[in-house]
Formats: sequence, structure tokens, C-alpha cells
Amino acid sequence: MVQTLTSRLDAEAPPLLQDNIALPESPSRLNGHHTENEVRPDAIEAQQLEFPDLPPFPQDVSTVPLLRIKLTELLKGDEAEIDRLWKASCELGFFYLDLRPENITTNGVKSPESEELSQNVWGDDSPATPTKSDSKSHTTNGHSRTLEVQVDSAKLLENVDELFKVGEQLFDLPVPEKVKYDFKSKGSYFGYKGYGDGVSKDDILGLSDRLPAPDVLEQPRPIIKSYMQQCHAIVSVILRLLNSRLGLAPDTLTSLHRLHAGSGDQLRWVFAPPQPLDDRKTALGEHTDFGSVTILFNRLGGLQVLPPGSSDWKYVKPLRHHAIVNLGDAMVKFTAGILRSNIHRVVNPPGEQEDHTRMSMVYFARPEDEITLKALEGSSIIEEAKKGLPDEGPEMSAKEWILKRALGRRTGGNFEQSHGTEARRTEY
Repeated sequence: MVQTLTSRLDAEAPPLLQDNIALPESPSRLNGHHTENEVRPDAIEAQQLEFPDLPPFPQDVSTVPLLRIKLTELLKGDEAEIDRLWKASCELGFFYLDLRPENITTNGVKSPESEELSQNVWGDDSPATPTKSDSKSHTTNGHSRTLEVQVDSAKLLENVDELFKVGEQLFDLPVPEKVKYDFKSKGSYFGYKGYGDGVSKDDILGLSDRLPAPDVLEQPRPIIKSYMQQCHAIVSVILRLLNSRLGLAPDTLTSLHRLHAGSGDQLRWVFAPPQPLDDRKTALGEHTDFGSVTILFNRLGGLQVLPPGSSDWKYVKPLRHHAIVNLGDAMVKFTAGILRSNIHRVVNPPGEQEDHTRMSMVYFARPEDEITLKALEGSSIIEEAKKGLPDEGPEMSAKEWILKRALGRRTGGNFEQSHGTEARRTEY
């Protein structure tokens, strides 16, 4: 049975670090008291989520209470965790994804016995069951429901660490060298953009002609490929589970986002050096993402979200071993507004972090190039949501939509032209 949720942010959402994360009880706590020098489990948890080599995120700034969702539980098919994914996707479109394998050590090093998180994520409401690489397809109600999704999250976290170092090398290149790789004149939104650098998934996987790239991006191509594959696998998990809750035919959403099909997927590094005290501008203006799912890794604050119905921007605190995931405008279009693509922006980091260069690394997952962006058929709740919606105008493909949005933003287009569906919402 398909469950529906209202599209309103819960005003009584729990505080950021009190999101029911299960922690082992110490013996003294089980006995009802704590020893003088004992470190409480919640303190251990909070410490593990900090970045030890960076100034701390200040405690006196207002943060948005994003839900923290465990990838391990999604892969197990835990219904409570899938409920939380659905809630976050409908109400704010932003959530934390905890990528820690269950046996990860406190310093983030993968244990020798750690295995890939490999689970069967079903396309309907049937419980997910573990699969092996040689597993056979299961059949339910006459349809094959098996999708083997392998996510080595420990490997992904290693890739992230390595690619942050690559990003630092990119940032240090002289500007005349970097502008050689600005491909706007060729009608491409990949390459250097002044505030960052984007690498095409199709380029890395050999699905398109290779674009010229600086030497610092040539050697790590295998790491970039691994990162993209792992991120795309996470996107597939999210899409498969949302697909089920939307009541769509199995594989509808994942069939629009195949890894080896041409699309605008990319890895992008975004750089925001510290700004003068008397000129602290917004590093990246308010916008919504134009793709389907965004997976963000960052270590310094600066990202802000505008909660629905509010005029107060809230910081998103970066958490170690977590990705910040948000849905983009394509998911709004596919679901007639059931899923949310929320306005966000990037400002100077808060507190002691303000004098440090903020670098983030993002995987943008987008529909395949030739997919038409319109409400999907086959879901009763999408059909209901379509009633009364204004005409979206001429249909266009994902490639046309993304080019219009991406290049429009760079040529000074206005908010309506380049910032997507969120610009037309009336609740702001």
C-alpha cells in the first residue's frame, strides 16, 4: 500500500544530533550511573561526527534539523528507515545519509573483515533480502523484483578523502591554466566555471568523447570512476525506494537514470575562498538543483536551506562520514510536486571557519539526456497531484532543460529562467 505524507516541514523535528542513533550502552549506564571519567555514548557519537583537522562548527548558529538516515538500514529494507527517507523527500527534500559501515572504526578506517554492503532492494513493498553476486532473480506476482545494489561505502569515503586532495590541486592551478578548460563556448557546462570544476560521468565511463583536462585530473581518473559508480549506486537505492512509495511500476525511476546511458551526471568541485570582512557576499545565490538527486560532501559550514513557509535561512552542519542529499527539480516534475526540490544557497562559513577556503564535492545525478521531463504515468498519487497544476509549457528533454538552466545561470539569466521550479512556488 502506498503511503502519502503532507508537504509541510515538521515544526517539532528533533534537534540535529538527537535523531535516534542507536549507540551501545556502557556498563555503568546500564547500572544507572556514570563514572567520573566516563565518556557518554552521545558524546562519543558527537565527537565522531566532527572534522578533527578543522575549526569546529559553532554551536550558536541556527541549523536545520535534517533527518539522519542510515544507508545500512535502507539496504536492509528497514521499513522505519524507508519511512524516514519518504518523509524527508516529501517535506524538505534534504537529508543526511550516514555512510558508515556497521564495522567502521572510530577513525574511519575500514576493518579488514569489512565487506561491501550488498542488498536486494525490491521494487514494491516486499522486504529487501540480502543477495550475493551469483544470486538468482526472484519473482513476485509474475514480475522480476530483484535489483542487486552493491555500495562499498567505506571505499566511497576513501574516494572522497582522495578527491578532496585532488580538488586542492585544482584550486591551486593558475587562473590562466584553469580557463583553458572552460567549455561554455562549446555549449558544454562541464569543465572550469570560475567557482569550480566539473567532470562528466559520460567522459569518465567512456560514453562520450574525452574533454581536455588539466594534468591533475588525468592520474586520478580511476578514483573518479569509482566515486561516480558508488554515488550512482546510492542514487539507485534512493530512486528504487521512492519508486515503491510512489506506486510506480517497478524500475520506472531507475530506468530513467541508467549508469551507462548518456546523461548530465557529473562530479563537481566547488571552491569558495574566504572573503574580506567588509565584503562577505553570498558565495552561491539561492537556487534549486536542476537534476534528480544531489550527493554533497563538504567539511566547512556555509550551505543554508530555506525551510518551507519560513523567511529565515538555516545552516546545514557538515557531519563526518555523512553525505548531504537533496532532490532536484527533475523529481518535482516526475512526481507532479509530491517530492520536493528546496531552495538553498552558500554563504561564508560561520564562526572560526570563516577564514578558511570552503571546498565541496558534489555528485549531480540527472535523468538520461533524451528523457522528457514531465509527470510520470502509472501512479495514482501522481495522477491526483497533477489535478489543478498549471500548464508547464512545452515539453523538453533532460538535456535541453539542463543546458538551459546551467548556461542560463552563467549568462546572467534571471531567477525565473535559470533557477527552476522553485521560483514559481507561491509559499515564499
